[in-house]
Amino acid sequence: MTTFKPKKRMIAPQKHTKEYERLKDLDSYSILDTLPEADYDNLTAIAAEICGTPIALVSLIDDKRQWFKSHHGLDATETPREFAFCAHAINEGDDVFVVQDSRSDVRFHDNPLVTGNPHVIFYAGVPLISENNLPLGTLCVIDHEPKSLSEGQISSLTALANQVVNLLKLRKSNAQLEESILRLEVKNDELERFAYVAAHDLKSPLIGIAGLAKLFSSDYGSIIDDKGQKMLDLIEGAADKLRRLIDGLLEYSRSENVLNENKSIINLKLLEKDIYGLFSFDKELKFIVKTSLIEIFANRTALDQILINLVANAIKYNNMDSTEIEIGISENNENYLFYVQDNGPGIEKQLQEKIFNIFEIVAVKDKFGQTGNGIGLATVKKLVEKLGGIISVESDLGKGSKFTFSIEKAISYDI
Repeated sequence: MTTFKPKKRMIAPQKHTKEYERLKDLDSYSILDTLPEADYDNLTAIAAEICGTPIALVSLIDDKRQWFKSHHGLDATETPREFAFCAHAINEGDDVFVVQDSRSDVRFHDNPLVTGNPHVIFYAGVPLISENNLPLGTLCVIDHEPKSLSEGQISSLTALANQVVNLLKLRKSNAQLEESILRLEVKNDELERFAYVAAHDLKSPLIGIAGLAKLFSSDYGSIIDDKGQKMLDLIEGAADKLRRLIDGLLEYSRSENVLNENKSIINLKLLEKDIYGLFSFDKELKFIVKTSLIEIFANRTALDQILINLVANAIKYNNMDSTEIEIGISENNENYLFYVQDNGPGIEKQLQEKIFNIFEIVAVKDKFGQTGNGIGLATVKKLVEKLGGIISVESDLGKGSKFTFSIEKAISYDI
C-alpha cells in the first residue's frame, strides 16, 4: 500500500537577523508611501528590458508588508510580507536571489502570488544594501514562466540596484540638508529677534545715561575739577558710542523686514534728489548720478538703505577738501547694476574683503572723530545678497574707492 505524503506548505520568510536596526535604517530614508518618481521608474523599465521580463520592481520590506517604490508591469503597490519573495532575498546577504521555477520550490509552490496573480514563476532580486550594510529591499525582475539569467544580465541588474541605492542616498542627503537649513534659519531668526529686543531695550537707558551726564556737567560743571569733568566726558562718549552700536544692530536686524516690502517703480531723478537732500548739509559735497535709465523696478526701501549707507561712508571717511561722489546705474538682462565711487583715501588691498564682515572695523576714526561699529557694510552686503546680487569694492590708496553691486531684476511688472 502506497502512503500519500502531502506537499509541505510554503515557507514564510524569517525576520532579518538585525530586523530592528534594518527597519530603523529604512525609516531614516522617509520613502515609504511616497509618490512615484521617474528616476526609479526608469530603472525598473531598464531592468525589465535587459532581463526580458514583464515585471520589475523596487521593493522595500517594512515590518508587515513589501511596498513598491516602483512597479513596472504590475498594478499592485504592496503585498503582505509573508508572501514576499523579496523578504527571503534580504536574508541572503548581498547575493542575487534567484528562483527559476517557484512551482517546484518548497518555499513558494503554494504561495498566493504564485498560484494567483501576478503568477510569480521566475524571480531574481538584488538586495538594496544601505550605507549601514543593512538590506532595505530589492530591485527584482519577475516572469510568469521558468527562466534563467545570463551572467551579463545579472551583472546589469546588480549595477541597476546600485543606482537605486544611490538614489536613496541622495534622497536622504537632500532631506538632511533641508533639515539643517531649516534649523539654521530658525536659529538665525532667533538670534536676530534677540539682537533686536536686546538692542531696543538697551537703547533707552543709554540715552538716559548720556542725558544725565550732560545735565550733571551743565548744572555742576563749575564745582567739578578737571579730572571729574573728563570722567563725565568719558561717560557721555562711551554711552554715545554704545548707542550708535545699538542703532547699527537695530538696522541690521530690521533689514530682513525691509526685504519683505513690495517692489515698485523708482524714478531715478527723484532718487537722486532724495539722496542728495539727506546730505545737503555738507556744502563741500559734489554729488552726481550717471544713468541712461529713467526708472527701475525694485525694492525702494532696501535700495535707499544700501545707497545711503555707501554715500554716508564716502562722506565720513573722506579726507579731501571737497568730497566727490558719483553713483552709476545701468542694467543687463538679469540685473540692475550700480556703483558708488568717491575721491577718498582708498582702502588697503588686504582690508577690502574684511570690510563686509560684521563688526570688522578697519578705520580708527572718521573725519568727525567717531569710531565705526563695523555693521553698516555688513548690512549692505546682506541686503544686496538677499536681493539676488553681489557686491565688491575696487580701491587703491590715495585714489578713492568704487563699490559695485547688482540687484536682481523683476521678471515683469505693470506700469
